[in-house]
Amino acid sequence: MLDAGTCAAIVERIRGSDALQPGRIGGGVFPELKRSRDLSLAGHPAWADVEQALNVAVYGGLLGYLRRYPQALIAPLMLQQPGADGAPRRLSADDLAAMDDRRLGELARTCLRPGAINLQWYRDGEGGYPYWHCELHPRDAQCETLHRHLLWTVYLNDGFGEGETEFLFQQRKVAPRTGDLLLAPTAFTHTHRGNRPRGGDKFIATSWILFQRAEKLFAGA
Repeated sequence: MLDAGTCAAIVERIRGSDALQPGRIGGGVFPELKRSRDLSLAGHPAWADVEQALNVAVYGGLLGYLRRYPQALIAPLMLQQPGADGAPRRLSADDLAAMDDRRLGELARTCLRPGAINLQWYRDGEGGYPYWHCELHPRDAQCETLHRHLLWTVYLNDGFGEGETEFLFQQRKVAPRTGDLLLAPTAFTHTHRGNRPRGGDKFIATSWILFQRAEKLFAGA
């Protein structure tokens, strides 16, 4: 979803950044669980171009994902649209399949929103996120973490051994390839970990696709 030249340029900017911080998880900094150097793009105007490029890439991937898994929108939201007689009618998977990209995109943007993007640098033989985890957790007074619907990762480089994203219950390891986008549900069913790279450093961009908050989704309901 992202060309190799763009990925390489992002990697070089990460290497040269003085804004990197120890990688955090939901409860804070625990290097025994996750060891990385991270940069959150939120509040960094100098990285706005990178943020835009990544969001555009993920948006394209999201439309493909929703075509393959239309229940990602239909199941949690019971979406409706006016029927031929003007009365509300529940949307079905066939309805989403019949939408062009413009209409499907409008629906996706109405229901979903992008999360803050985090750039991560895992050093050869040292960095990793070996702790089995999912992306939903309640340690957030605003409940933003409970609005996470899909996780995503864009792999910014390859050419090293291991370093896969490994899913526990699916018994699957996803090997990084430059420019590839990984999308998956955020709940415990897709518990995963980031294996330690061997023979080279690993660079990724990660975030979530969140539901719009209830006060926006159901305003006036």
